[in-house]
Amino acid sequence: MAVIKNTKTSPNAAQQYSDRSEGAYVDFQHLASFQLAAKHLPLEKNRKAISFLSGPYKTKIRGRGMEFEDVRQYQPGDDIRNIDWRVSARTGKAYSKVFHEEREKPVLIVVDQRQQMFFASTTAMKSVVAADLASYIAWAAKHKGDRVGALIFNDETQQDIRPRNQRKTVLQILHFLSSYNQQLNGFAQNKKRHINAALLELKRVSKPGTQIFIISDFADIDETSEHLLHDLAKHSEVVALQILDTLEEKLPKQGFYKASNGSDNIVINANKKSTRQQYQASFTQHQAYLQRCFGKYQIPLIPVYTHDNPLALLQHYFGRGLKPESSQIKDHQV
Repeated sequence: MAVIKNTKTSPNAAQQYSDRSEGAYVDFQHLASFQLAAKHLPLEKNRKAISFLSGPYKTKIRGRGMEFEDVRQYQPGDDIRNIDWRVSARTGKAYSKVFHEEREKPVLIVVDQRQQMFFASTTAMKSVVAADLASYIAWAAKHKGDRVGALIFNDETQQDIRPRNQRKTVLQILHFLSSYNQQLNGFAQNKKRHINAALLELKRVSKPGTQIFIISDFADIDETSEHLLHDLAKHSEVVALQILDTLEEKLPKQGFYKASNGSDNIVINANKKSTRQQYQASFTQHQAYLQRCFGKYQIPLIPVYTHDNPLALLQHYFGRGLKPESSQIKDHQV
């Protein structure tokens, strides 16, 4: 496993604002400092940017939901689908349900902080990038006046934070993000939670019309995941942010590389062309499967690499269409 050195933030470094986290872990105060920059992130899909993603995405965009307000006596022209049959039967007269547009759109952020996310060859761990993205989305939703909540999970447990339009709720999300993130160590756990456990819980707690952001590497998506994603996409606006590292995409051309899942170790001989080709083919095959899986339900699958700037990327897909400035980010090689 390629791992970035665990460096602690020095007092002097903490005084210098950065719009992203680097290294092995995130810091609560740093995540909280993203609040101001997130004001300029409207969280509205950029149709043009998403249309360039690989996969059959039709950029389905839902409006705000409708909330039940009251009942009134039926009037000519009312939609018969809105008749309240129970009240009508009880009173002997036809009554219609009255709805109003939902003022606060619920936003749910699902964040993968399992051991498999404790990986990177440059700049920041996948788990760190995921936490940065979640923090920006949480602050942006709060600035919009939406109710924001989160489902943060690791290999052993999960934390469900119900959507509320409160600053303390965002801070609660950041607290659990930093807490879960700092528990990671790269060693295998006795338990290994499948992503389907989080998706099942998400299906249980999300309400129709919810805007859902799922942040993971999606390494263990399977047929059961497809069914759960289908159920979620029927009633909610779902976006998938896939955290990737360039070393997962292809091997360097020379050298022997030790890889580990925390308990088992293998040595990969990158000197062999056939090994490099097989490695890259495996990645390409998995990506093609994910694109079919998410594209089938019109869920955008947005790739985010560990060297990408999370804020610039979110601005590109959910802001003013600015181009991500990944090339301007200084890489910190292992």
